[in-house]
Formats: sequence, structure tokens, C-alpha cells
Amino acid sequence: MKKLSLLLSVLLLLGAACSGCTRPSEDAVSRSGFYFNTVITVTLYEHGSEELLDGCFSLADRYEGYFSATVPDSDIARINAADGAPVAVHDETIELLKLGISYGELSDGAFDITLGALSDLWDIPTKALLDETDASMIPSGEEIRQACATVDYRGIRIDGNEVSLDNPDAAIDLGGIAKGYIADRMKEYLNENGVTSGLINLGGNVLTLGEKKDGAPYRIGIQRPFSEDGSVIATVDVTDETVVSSGVYERCFTVDGTLYHHILNLDTGYPYDNGLLGVTVITSSSADADALSTICFSLGLEDGMKLVEGLPDTEAIFITDDYELHMSSGMGSRIPCQTF
Repeated sequence: MKKLSLLLSVLLLLGAACSGCTRPSEDAVSRSGFYFNTVITVTLYEHGSEELLDGCFSLADRYEGYFSATVPDSDIARINAADGAPVAVHDETIELLKLGISYGELSDGAFDITLGALSDLWDIPTKALLDETDASMIPSGEEIRQACATVDYRGIRIDGNEVSLDNPDAAIDLGGIAKGYIADRMKEYLNENGVTSGLINLGGNVLTLGEKKDGAPYRIGIQRPFSEDGSVIATVDVTDETVVSSGVYERCFTVDGTLYHHILNLDTGYPYDNGLLGVTVITSSSADADALSTICFSLGLEDGMKLVEGLPDTEAIFITDDYELHMSSGMGSRIPCQTF
């Protein structure tokens, strides 16, 4: 199950998903695997770059072992299980936690990496896979109230490489930013090893390296909400940038005509109902785009667009529940967009 609600389709020949290398074109190599509870694919358009795929997937292994709340010995799992006691973690975990905290501050708490108790209570990814739904899948108001009381990024304490939580019942969940961070580290590794053309797709977090070998931009498709055949509602052309989306329909379930999805309003504890189906963010850092797509969704169309317009080199597409596209001011000129 993909972390992102709004699935991105890469309109390139990437090859079939598999555990080994494939050749989507004469000078390209591609490998896929299952990490972070989703399929990830790295495609490189450089001759002789097969061995660099090993390095990319070594990074995936390492960071899953640091950031996943469900890997028992991970840094995050140990922090969550420590009942507030300090836990020594890796440098990269500290870096990612600080980044998550900074986005908590930017969003005034709308993005909060201590939402683990609330997201575990709802357990939307598991419930979304069920064939039948009923009211018992919805947590009680008291359960939601108790879980919301544990959410406060300001209660994360960092002292050197030690991390503790003021509230022993709180739980960190980096699902809203970790894949973006990992994609950035993969791109950094590849650039350092001379790769200037390629594409990293971590379950819908798409990050491009440079331009295509023929000098053309990469064309990324944004899936039409609730489309069963994966058809796209728009495409964006990007060069050396990332495209990340958050939306309501990829991980969701319906009870008595009400849609329950994974983007939770941390004030109420319930999924947002703000007239948006999805938000796509285009910028240079995949970690930034990962967090911003959630933040912009949580802020709604008007305030989310204001935030994007105030950020440098950042664009966004908002999809409202009437399937209309609302684009930031730089989309038309800097990143051509085709709608369907």
C-alpha cells in the first residue's frame, strides 16, 4: 500500500516491477523492490550504472531500519517504546526529526510527526484493504480524544544524538516525510557517483535526476482521483525536480456513505473534509515536497495556495472535489501542465 493517497504515474518506459534489474531502454537499467510498505523503483539512464543500483537499495535497507515505526529495532520504534527515556539514535534520524519539527513549526502543528498514536488508532491502510466496512471501524470519540492528547511535536527532546518524548504515550510517525528524505539521499549518492540522468520513484514520491538523455524533461502523470484504471488528470514536465502528492482516495474506506482517509486533522482527530481531493507539490527537495503536500492539503485551497506562493521555487496543483485543477502562479510558465 502506497503511503501517498494521490498516486503518481510515471509516463516513461520504466520496465516491469521485479526484484532484479531490467532494461527499459538500450542505455537504462532499472530495479524495483518492496520497502517502506510500498514498491520502489530506481531507473538510471547512464551506461554501466548497474552497480549503483546496489548502493541505492542499500540506502533503502539502512533507512528503513532507522525510520520505520514497525521495524522493532529501528531508531523510531525504540524511541516510541522507551516510555520517555532518552534513546541514542543515528545522525540521519536526528536530521530527519529536526526537519519534521521544522515543518511542525511552519504549519503551526498541522504537520506533526508525533501523530503515531492517532494514526495507529485509525489504522487506515489496513482497513482500506477490507472488502466489507461497518461502523465498528471508526474509533470512539473518547479514543480519538485520548490519542489527540499525545500529539505535540514540541514534546520531542533532542540532546546530541539522544531523543526522548515528554509524553510517554506519544509516538513518532515519519510516514509523512521519510520517503522524501530517502529519495533525496539516493539522488545525492547518484550525483556524487556521476549519474546525471535517472528517476527515483518511492511509492509515488517521484524525484528526477537532471533531464532525459535526449534533453527532454520527464513527464509525470497525476492520477485522476478514484480512477480505477489509473488514468491521469494532468501531466507535469519536470527537470531535476520532484513531484509528490497527497490525497484522499488511495488509502480510504467508506462507512454509511462517509469517506474516511488517512490525512488526519490533528485538531479534531478525524480525516479532513475540506473540499480537496488532492494536492501535488513540485520543487527541488523530495522531503520538502513530501511534507508540503500534506501541509497544503491540511490548510485547504486558499491558505495552502498562499503558503506555496510564498515559498521559493515551489509550485503546486490542488484538485477540488469538483475535479477542478487550481495551479500556483508559476505552473503555466515554468512547468508546462497538460490536463485531461
